[in-house]
Amino acid sequence: MKKAWHASYPESIPSEVEIPSCSIYHFLERASQDFPDHLAIIEETMKLTYIELKHAVDRFAAALHRRGFKRGDRFGIMLYNCKEYIIAYFGVQRLGGIVVQLNPMYQQHELNFMLDNSEPAWLICESSQIEKLDALRYRSKLTIVTIDRNFNENPNHYLYNWIEEENDDLPMLQINNKEDIAVLQYTGGTTGTPKGVMITHYNTVAAIYHTYITDDGALQRPCERFFGIFPMFHGAGLMLMLSCIFYAGAYIPIKHFRISDALCKIRKYRPTQVSAPPTVIVALLNHPDFQEDDLSSLKVCRSGSAPIPLEVLQAFEKKSGVRISETYGLTESNGIFIRTLLKNKDIRKTRSVGIPVPNSEVKIVDLETGLKEMPIGECGEILLKGPQIMKGYWKNPEETNRTLRNGWLYTGDTGLLDEDGFLYVVGRKKEMIIAGGYNIYPNEIDEILYQHPAVAEACTFGIPDAYRGETVKAAIVVKEQNSLTEEEIIKWCRDRLAKYKIPKQIEFREQLPKTAVGKILRRALAEEHLEQIRVSDFTKGKR
Repeated sequence: MKKAWHASYPESIPSEVEIPSCSIYHFLERASQDFPDHLAIIEETMKLTYIELKHAVDRFAAALHRRGFKRGDRFGIMLYNCKEYIIAYFGVQRLGGIVVQLNPMYQQHELNFMLDNSEPAWLICESSQIEKLDALRYRSKLTIVTIDRNFNENPNHYLYNWIEEENDDLPMLQINNKEDIAVLQYTGGTTGTPKGVMITHYNTVAAIYHTYITDDGALQRPCERFFGIFPMFHGAGLMLMLSCIFYAGAYIPIKHFRISDALCKIRKYRPTQVSAPPTVIVALLNHPDFQEDDLSSLKVCRSGSAPIPLEVLQAFEKKSGVRISETYGLTESNGIFIRTLLKNKDIRKTRSVGIPVPNSEVKIVDLETGLKEMPIGECGEILLKGPQIMKGYWKNPEETNRTLRNGWLYTGDTGLLDEDGFLYVVGRKKEMIIAGGYNIYPNEIDEILYQHPAVAEACTFGIPDAYRGETVKAAIVVKEQNSLTEEEIIKWCRDRLAKYKIPKQIEFREQLPKTAVGKILRRALAEEHLEQIRVSDFTKGKR
């Protein structure tokens, strides 16, 4: 069925594409057959070709198989971006196993929940994580593999010892790509109890093909270079790495993002593809040593994980000469679902994140019941439907039924569609501030704050107010060698916003709390404010 947004597709992009019935491992196998001697991974200390990567993956898979790993078994990966992550990931996929994504920054409480929930028998990490893992109640059920030699408990559990074993015995690869789970990606830790998002092989293959189709020839097999800023333990970073393998490109893993180091690597390796959250783009833009030709090698630049302020987008494109493709997606939608198309310069719409990729649908429903479809231009909850949508939540049928209804994913985000099917994301349902009966969307105020020439980062959120119910507070990071006062910010907002939207409190900070992928944690700022109130009330009470 034709949708409004299909009219905005170039002739080269079909509204429907056939998704291949294959496993994730197929992409590595194909790349190693087509381009065996091309670089697959570029690290500071080592480079791997595709045939070398496949050899390491198969040897690791054979070692796991020999030790009893079976199809459907869970394997935890708790690593920052590195070649060993890719080896372990594809080794598990080769055996039809399930990768459990674990953030290396997680602490005991978070890990206890996720390991108890997912029940992996195996986990790979750096030896520096062992002490933390030893304190877990799940430790006795876990066989740990390390990527370095500093683990003295059992040197036989060193990854490269396994790879060096003379063992090539592998079972036949049997994957039901629409049913078999490839990854458990936990989400919701910042908004409630984490939930294990079940991503199938089919979900992943669909997402990779949709990205490829909507890249519209901007990238070619082989020889592209993908700059790995997003961590692979996050859905966005994992899909970036898999897209790189699909293109038979070279993946450049960035273990920890530091702006000066990142600039050096950009100049050294000349990436052709960069995907980054807005905070990274802000950091690049504000770096005093950022030169106009630093990104001259780029063919594709994507921004995701959070809305990019218009002023930031325009300033970056002007300075770099690179067009940013904005994207929208969730862990539950397995990466990019909505995007601005690279070649549609004439119909790019200000503040829109774009249109759905092929095979995908979007609609807006009322916030109260979630059943009534909203008219064009009116705000409501964003619903998504497509082959990349998750299978459900692991061991959580209640939440699955609440989030997936009649094939539609209820995102919890608010937004609106225009007459051409372009999506405008307004915010999160739970982040909406209701002050004196008015609905206030923090993203709108953030956009205004970012327009101020002295503001580097900004985030607004709701705080309790005895009279209005809630009111608006803004946390601001000021650019280096600049100064700002509360009065200046309020005047700036007063000239650009309705009175009820103007922040009533301003807090200047050296940095804002962020997720592992650089998304500013609005909820964490609100919780910090509440904690300050509790401490203040307690102190006054003692007096």
